[in-house]
Amino acid sequence: MAGDSLGTLFKISNWGESHGKGIGVVIEGCPAGMALTEEDIQPFLDKRRPGQSSITTRRDEADTVEIMSGTVDGITTGTPISLFIRNKDQKSKDYSEMAKLYRPSHADYTYQKKYGIRDVAGGGRSSARVTAGHVAAGAVARKVLTEALGVDIFAYVKSVQDLQLETAPDAINAELIETNLVRCPDQDLAERMVKKIEAARKAGDSLGGVVECQLRDVPVGLGEPVFDKLEADLAKAMLSINASKGFEIGSGFAGTLMQGSTHNDVFFDDEGSVRTKTNYSGGVQGGISNGMPIVFRVAFKPTPTIIREQETVNVDGKDVVFHGRGRHDPCVLPRAVPIVEAMAALVLCDHFLRFKAYKNLFDL
Repeated sequence: MAGDSLGTLFKISNWGESHGKGIGVVIEGCPAGMALTEEDIQPFLDKRRPGQSSITTRRDEADTVEIMSGTVDGITTGTPISLFIRNKDQKSKDYSEMAKLYRPSHADYTYQKKYGIRDVAGGGRSSARVTAGHVAAGAVARKVLTEALGVDIFAYVKSVQDLQLETAPDAINAELIETNLVRCPDQDLAERMVKKIEAARKAGDSLGGVVECQLRDVPVGLGEPVFDKLEADLAKAMLSINASKGFEIGSGFAGTLMQGSTHNDVFFDDEGSVRTKTNYSGGVQGGISNGMPIVFRVAFKPTPTIIREQETVNVDGKDVVFHGRGRHDPCVLPRAVPIVEAMAALVLCDHFLRFKAYKNLFDL
């Protein structure tokens, strides 16, 4: 299977299955000399792990990370860093029926046709469980960015179905994100979102929505102008997350309703730094960061596994009816927040190292 790696200089290779022995990731390109222990990574995995609240899957995994290589006495050596997260609460019998049919909106059919075989238990490699590796690697990337640049990365739930946060990005209070189950920085709206998700769970259904992410204090110059545009790489990373179905940056699709005279971000001098009066570009122009906050959104579909009767076909092509089983999130949004942050950190760290390599070449 190809397509398990991401990045150029800061490169990760993700491995593992939902019901295998564990999930892992190998990081290449992390600079030597940085302090790194499991305690730097674990808090981010705790935000992503299953079983953390009443509106997430009941699967009980501690998601405890182990650093297997790449450090000596808590310091990175510049060699590949291998991270391992053991699976401990697999219930593969929940999926025995799925081996004989194709679940609607799952990867069952496409995997079977492409590879001629599929891992039925938990969806195997197609499970969102593999994102534990993304989050672990993202924690390392975030530490590089924090120590080198002081970049601030935070995401939050902007909408759950028709309930939408109206607060402008520059007015978001990031300290409120972790004060409720749904990770929305508006407390009243968050309570309504939780009730809506709980109602969907009780009805055996699921909901989708949007996660918004901000990258603040990003320096000017990250990103390449043609195929490796910063927003293009962010889009690829975000659309690689399970259940993601849309990506937009800055004004996004809403910009199509504006005119150039109002959409253009006017430059001005801010005490010696060039800034823009508006940020419809979302912090990226010509594929390169312009020093303004990078703001983007990721749309997530309703969780495909629902505890309702559904029509589908079995492996013989015959019409069948089945009920979803297993432990699943009625809405992926709360747990998608740390995944979006991690993927953003991975892309940004890779482009930062590429920028440094380019600049240092001419600084010699």
